[in-house]
Amino acid sequence: MYLLSSPEGLRHHINGTLLTRNAASAWGSISVQILSHEASESSLMVPAVAEPLLVWIVSGAVRIEEREFEGDWTASDVSAGSFYLTHSPTPYEMRWRAMPGERFVVMHLYLGLSIYQRAVAEVWGRQAEDGFHLRDVSGARDETVSRLMEMIRTEIERAADKSEMYLDGLAQSLAIHIVRHYGDIGNTPALKRGALPAFKLQRVTQVMEANLDRPFSLEGLAEEAGLSPYHFSRMFKQSTGSSPSEYFIQLKIAKARRLLRETEMNIVSIALDLGYASPSHFARVFKRQIGVTPREYRS
Repeated sequence: MYLLSSPEGLRHHINGTLLTRNAASAWGSISVQILSHEASESSLMVPAVAEPLLVWIVSGAVRIEEREFEGDWTASDVSAGSFYLTHSPTPYEMRWRAMPGERFVVMHLYLGLSIYQRAVAEVWGRQAEDGFHLRDVSGARDETVSRLMEMIRTEIERAADKSEMYLDGLAQSLAIHIVRHYGDIGNTPALKRGALPAFKLQRVTQVMEANLDRPFSLEGLAEEAGLSPYHFSRMFKQSTGSSPSEYFIQLKIAKARRLLRETEMNIVSIALDLGYASPSHFARVFKRQIGVTPREYRS
């Protein structure tokens, strides 16, 4: 079962803390999150969305393994300045273990479709009609990518006076560089048909996150995405591998794991906080998702 679905939803399944993110509704050219990760992650599904995803390591040294779903693992040792690029038509799985010492911080950046498509048209012109696609990149180093990502990070972390125009200029430069140096013609992977744009996934996952103690509402989420319930469900699963209701449960269990791991809150209170009518129901769902009971997980 695939687990993740969007820039916003991504962080809820990672053992880590959100440090900074941009307001995707205001800055449509890019969606950015900066996260401080725990030292290890046993399984993280990276979602298929319409936009290219760039992951840049801000600090730390780590061994990262990747695979297509249920495929063979490939490993690479990476550190600050290394980056990953994917525009995969399907979700893929990652796991990692960080080296002792420096904190493991990662920046996720989704390029908006509009700016990406303009970059492809400018760099490749009519050649793009022959099947342009981005190559997947794993653990590479590129001084231009690092310089632009650092400038974007610095601007987003400003306490005040953030400039949308400045960020748009950096995003355009990054899009041109990525398309120019990591694009190919021909042998195009299967197109990502029916995937939700990242900003819509972010919007609905924010609504889910804010209502974990309430009953699941497919109609309400579909309205947030501006789609019928049928089309929303189909596009959501195309992007994530999970139905909206399955993903809602995964968010609940992800929050439960954080509360069990990071607080002294008792299990009955956690169950009620997540909208479960009884601790026994919560325990059954938790064990079905994680493989152990909440009490066993905490111990």
